[in-house]
Amino acid sequence: MRPSLYLLTHLLIGATDGALKMSDLPHARYPLIDIGANLVHESFQHDFDEVLVRAKLAGLVHLMITGTNLSGTKSARELCATDLDFFSFTSGFHPHEASACNPEAFAQIREFALEDKAVAVGETGLDFNRDYSPRNIQEKVFEQHLQLACEINKPVFLHQRDAHERFLPMLKEYRDALKMGGVVHCFTGEKHELFDYLDLDMHIGITGWACDERRGKHLLELIPSIPKDRLLLETDAPYLLPRNLRPKPKSRRNEPHHLTAVLDTVAQVLEQPAALVAAQTSHNANALFKLGVNQEAEC
Repeated sequence: MRPSLYLLTHLLIGATDGALKMSDLPHARYPLIDIGANLVHESFQHDFDEVLVRAKLAGLVHLMITGTNLSGTKSARELCATDLDFFSFTSGFHPHEASACNPEAFAQIREFALEDKAVAVGETGLDFNRDYSPRNIQEKVFEQHLQLACEINKPVFLHQRDAHERFLPMLKEYRDALKMGGVVHCFTGEKHELFDYLDLDMHIGITGWACDERRGKHLLELIPSIPKDRLLLETDAPYLLPRNLRPKPKSRRNEPHHLTAVLDTVAQVLEQPAALVAAQTSHNANALFKLGVNQEAEC
């Protein structure tokens, strides 16, 4: 059961010595699920409680904390334990971190992934844009994650950037054994990439990239092609702050409560009521990741 908006509001104002006004607070409209937020990022350390209150006031009923390396996954797991209804986490190594994925570390990732509140294996995949880890190591670690997801029957939480031609055949090789499917998180690719993933019955995660009039224009044209039962919403906070927020935030840090901006943009493109898109995407997240969120009870 979520605390009442009255209680949350007073907790927030109390936590900031009355610095906030009621007009500064987000207002809940529809129950939403953010499938990807990096809440263990250092930028949230100084005001985490306030970030959490703003998220709940904005209507978020569940938040998946992304695991990107061993220490991050461990922290996500620990944070999840503070609110088992509101949080879940993913367990894995981001391709940027693949070089740190030694056998001992991956064994621990596997142990975390087996826990009930670990709802997906990842973040995992390939990133050939920055090559923070050598490509051959990225591929090896990606394959380990795919094998783990098949073994323990959990969805995969996938990252792909400038690596589609290698990423796709690797995913195809394991798709039949990935009984629980997965999501191509933070999709920003081209039309042929989208349809390749949809052909594999993967879910598609849309972030604030769609709210960027410079980089996201092509994405707006693709969103209507995503089947309604494959669409998911996420912030990828603290990254990808929606550029269409008004008034413009003073900080460039993204927060989970800004998921409402992503929702509004997607609903506008689909020419559907935001309430309907919120309900559908939350239902999709609930079904894919087995979150157990009672959306009706949270409305």
